[in-house]
Amino acid sequence: MTGTALAALGAAAAVLLAAGFALGRVTARRGAGPGPDLGTPVERATFHTLHTASLAAPPLRGGLTEDTARKAARRLRSLLGTQALCLTDRETVLAWDGIGADHHEERVMHRVGDVLESGRSQSVRTGCDDVECPLRWAVIAPLTGEEGVLGTLVAYGSGESAVLVRAATEVARWVSVQLELAELDRSRTRLIEAEIRALRAQISPHFIFNSLAAIASFVRTDPERARELLLEFADFTRYSFRRHGDFTHLADELRCIEQYLALAGARFGDRLKVTLQIAPEVLPVAMPFLCLQPLVENAVKHGLEDSGRTCRVSISAQDAGSEAVVTIEDDGVGTDPAELRRILAREADRPSGIGLSNVDERLRQLYGDDHGLVIETGIGAGMKVTVRIPKYRAGVHRNAGGA
Repeated sequence: MTGTALAALGAAAAVLLAAGFALGRVTARRGAGPGPDLGTPVERATFHTLHTASLAAPPLRGGLTEDTARKAARRLRSLLGTQALCLTDRETVLAWDGIGADHHEERVMHRVGDVLESGRSQSVRTGCDDVECPLRWAVIAPLTGEEGVLGTLVAYGSGESAVLVRAATEVARWVSVQLELAELDRSRTRLIEAEIRALRAQISPHFIFNSLAAIASFVRTDPERARELLLEFADFTRYSFRRHGDFTHLADELRCIEQYLALAGARFGDRLKVTLQIAPEVLPVAMPFLCLQPLVENAVKHGLEDSGRTCRVSISAQDAGSEAVVTIEDDGVGTDPAELRRILAREADRPSGIGLSNVDERLRQLYGDDHGLVIETGIGAGMKVTVRIPKYRAGVHRNAGGA
């Protein structure tokens, strides 16, 4: 996780505690329900505040839209204990929860203009003409992101209240943290998409040319094999260049590897020896799309293209409790460990290392640093790459739109 994300999470915790204790005292004075034995009334109110905030967070992680604002507004109003609350972007009211929408909502955007420009909270009179309407004061707090003020949170009450001003400002800051984390999620998604495009760019020119050349060599001598290879090539490229989904099943990734090896075998013939050992129970495990094929391509390249001799490639996928462990091993020329470290750190000017560093970075981003590639190698000693894939991880599942 980046320093920005850590700082954001720290700020979120501080905001929630500050708002929780401030609102907790108010709620305690009102008389909190008996509930479970969680301590003093203030502590019980604080736990209730944190629980409510946790329910409001998921929609906000989708960004500031009409749909996410509508889902979050009720929780945020409950968090503040106000009679009405609304969320806006810079152009319009996204959601209103509570009373008074029929005659207050249309005035909101006229009142939030100064906050949108200054980025500072304000407490203002509503100027309501309805003598029976209890909404007499509004606290307007900015919702911010990396690009500045994105919108506002407006909390309504019956009178001016320093507690409400502080609480609404702190909750708006917490909402802003969620919106920043949503932007980080989108940035990470864009980065992953860029990494996949880089892998596709690496595959396309070199491998496609060699595969077509190998297929062409069989057109006259063995038309049936040429036809089979052409079908393998079509399936391989369809999978590799699909447009939907960041994740796939291990079974799909292994099928892609089989197609790649069939095409590589047509080119290298008996020089390429492949052994596969796959446990059936790990085939449904979800994993990042196009994660293993670059590792196999690296094994074939360093085992055959860089040596000119026969190469053995072993691929294993085994069940290891909560993880699936995949190993890809070759007996090729190997790599200097110091050079390998530079490749993984993207410090080496070596295009052939793009696949290794790309996969390593994607695994670390998704599962954590302890799930990066484990590589054993040495000059003349071949290479063994181990990938540990958690069987279950929140947010990791094969996309319905996948291949």
